[in-house]
Amino acid sequence: MIRFAFPLFFFSFLIFSPLCSQAQESTVPKVIWKVNRIDLGTILEEQGFQTAEFEYTNTQDSLFFIKDVWLECGCTIVEFSRDSISLGESGKLKISFDPTSAAGFFSKLIVINGNLSGVTDSLFLEGISIPYPSDIKRAYPISQGALRFRLKKINMGEVFDNEPRIKYVEFFNQGEQLLDQEEFLALVPKYIQVSQVQPFVRPQERGLLMIRYDGKSRNDLGYFEDAVPVSWENIPGSEIRLELIANLFEYFPPVPRSNLNEVPQLFIAQKEIDLREISSRTLVRRTVTLVNKGRQILEIRKIQGNCECLKIEAPKDRLEPGESMELSLTLDPIGRKGIDQRNIYIFSNDPLNPVQLIVMKSRIE
Repeated sequence: MIRFAFPLFFFSFLIFSPLCSQAQESTVPKVIWKVNRIDLGTILEEQGFQTAEFEYTNTQDSLFFIKDVWLECGCTIVEFSRDSISLGESGKLKISFDPTSAAGFFSKLIVINGNLSGVTDSLFLEGISIPYPSDIKRAYPISQGALRFRLKKINMGEVFDNEPRIKYVEFFNQGEQLLDQEEFLALVPKYIQVSQVQPFVRPQERGLLMIRYDGKSRNDLGYFEDAVPVSWENIPGSEIRLELIANLFEYFPPVPRSNLNEVPQLFIAQKEIDLREISSRTLVRRTVTLVNKGRQILEIRKIQGNCECLKIEAPKDRLEPGESMELSLTLDPIGRKGIDQRNIYIFSNDPLNPVQLIVMKSRIE
């Protein structure tokens, strides 16, 4: 009988072990970190070491202290206290990063070992490091007044209405004046904010502008361009214009699998229209059928074409489940010649395909 005792015990252990494991996972961690990932943003190499602080709180009756910290590379330096903290007390761990050690995006791992059993936590320090170029004019070819930029236009990329998009833009001060953060002025609409990152940018130095684009405040959808005048009030004639481009989208949370058939669903019968050869002197008209194949009302938020030569007419902006409508498209090709493509973007409340594209192709004679 004894021979069977061990296998039975082992089998019981296998059954209950996952349950015990799940119970342990649901318990409150011994140490809670305020955040375990910090983004330093864009860093210029000449800015030197950048520092971030991670804050933690002891949730146990036992005294806690940090025994050791493992760093991924020599590009980071850690400072922390080995003093013990009691229940409910907080401590800080300071990490400094050397931007000369990286080019482009970086993510550095920091592993924390504490004195309490099971306390091994991972932290991450992230950002984008920009090395100093060997040829300034080649790296920053676009000249505007006293500043030089990498590109003529600043692409904010995809901007959703659930959170603002932030972008850092480099510039080189080729002028003779000190650029003071306190004197910086930007004449912006309510959905855009622009600020100078460094307190001062001296002549022949690089600086950063932080641009914040709030899609919710803009309250629109599609492609947009904005010209933003900025200047320094203490420097006469310092005004320049930042040209921003952005694609604005509505954010939809993930749809549970069980609800996939319940949401609005936009179906487009023909997503590519080939007009073949057409005359530049003749208007071309086509229609496309839109159908709501979902079980909730479909709302057409916006329809946007990529050319003023395209006229788009929709008889309504709401479709009941199963309902359809004809979208009217009129192309005026006057003044155009050769291969041509027009894009029509349809924005709707279909959470699975909120933006759909219709392409109209032609060869204009």
